[in-house]
Amino acid sequence: MEGGARMIVTIFIVCSIILPLASAKLGPQGLRVGFYENSCPQAEQIVAEVVSEAYRKDPGVAAGFLRIFFHDCFVNGCDASILLDSIPSGEKVEKDSPANGKFLRGLEVIDTAKARLESECPGIVSCADTLSFATRDGSVLAGVPQYNMPGGRRDGLVSRAADIISNVPLANAPIQQIAELFVKKGLTQEEMVVLTGAHSIGVAHCQNFAYRVNKYNDTFQTDPKLDDADSANIKSACQRQVSNEEIEKTTLPFDTHTPFKMDAGFYTNLFKGKGLIESDQAMALDPRTRPIVGRLAEDEGKWLNQFAMAMSRLAAVDVKTGSEGEIRKQCRSVNLENKGNTGIAQNLGKTNSDNNFDSSRTLIQASIPIQAIPLA
Repeated sequence: MEGGARMIVTIFIVCSIILPLASAKLGPQGLRVGFYENSCPQAEQIVAEVVSEAYRKDPGVAAGFLRIFFHDCFVNGCDASILLDSIPSGEKVEKDSPANGKFLRGLEVIDTAKARLESECPGIVSCADTLSFATRDGSVLAGVPQYNMPGGRRDGLVSRAADIISNVPLANAPIQQIAELFVKKGLTQEEMVVLTGAHSIGVAHCQNFAYRVNKYNDTFQTDPKLDDADSANIKSACQRQVSNEEIEKTTLPFDTHTPFKMDAGFYTNLFKGKGLIESDQAMALDPRTRPIVGRLAEDEGKWLNQFAMAMSRLAAVDVKTGSEGEIRKQCRSVNLENKGNTGIAQNLGKTNSDNNFDSSRTLIQASIPIQAIPLA
């Protein structure tokens, strides 16, 4: 398809499985529910309070967390590498990628939560767990059933913008390509569809969909899959006679009816040709995914439960545990003792010192995946 460079979209799809099973104390790959019950008993409550306060001021922050979370976990695992402003090597970090940068929303909330955790329990709760808990809490406020989120992740020392390209799908990527990425991360095609439902909330920027109404290809000026009303809406929003900077800031909601509520309307809209993102719309057209979309559209409760279960699997993607990485003092930079390290990129953040590791915890390495996220 033509139309110039396609910005990397985050088809916000999160992957993982874990619902509120009261009897299940062990999470995916050995991460543990209640990980901080002894070392920092108030950890999850502190994060929940910060997120709740932020959500009251701006409910759109829930979609922002989902996007950050996906981009973190799908790129070198759930290790809070996306939160780093810089790394000792001087390379461009994940935040510097066009897929992230100005589109990341909710970073200051994570900073606030981490600061409160450091005040309560210095050096105990990782930024990776802080982000995981915040994403769970934001999703629940948006309508997902309450679910357990295991803890035990440690923070990575590496963050590279170059790693984004091969790990995040494009807005116009074919279903087969996106499905293969999910499989590569350890997820299924159905999980891909379930997690793409994160686009039930949030917004997308013009560069991720405006091409659909501007010389779509050699045959059509406008994508024929687009609903007529939505086509007109996109033109009105993204083809205004204003500065490029203004257009870059322009967004449209994925779901115009319930933009802040996680519901099955997202899937129903796909059958009406109202998918804002082309790869989302394709799920209702491809014979491999159309039946899944139909089932989820018909049973909102089932979808919400599946989504909740998938979230913890996403949260277990290639996590660092034990003596790997570190527990950052603040989420935007590695700890002082690691700033002079050499060979960090090669060992992916393993350190010789592990002062923050609680040897009483039973942890196992994890490696699972997630996918697709709302553009905040």
